Amino acid sequence: MATVKVDTSNFQQEVLNAAEPVVVDFWAEWCGPCKMIAPSLEEISNEFAGKVKVVKLNIDENPELAAQYGVRSIPTLAMFKAGEVADIKVGAAPKTALTSWISTASA
Repeated sequence: MATVKVDTSNFQQEVLNAAEPVVVDFWAEWCGPCKMIAPSLEEISNEFAGKVKVVKLNIDENPELAAQYGVRSIPTLAMFKAGEVADIKVGAAPKTALTSWISTASA
């Protein structure tokens, strides 16, 4: 399953009401490190299909959601479980580290 783009209109449905854990990638078009991890997150989204959902939230288009969750630097990855933030990872990382974090944070 490919990553899903979320914004204020579908955040409640796609993230807060999701049955499975959800990784929200807070990113922006101008963010180099965000673009670096994007392919890894796409692969992880496919590898974890049915177990963890990966979504992308552009902070420039949705500043109120970024502020609500205290995002101060990007990329920021937030793991949501049952509508609550369970864990946060700030900064780019190799795919192996991202996979490990998602496995641990979603358990």
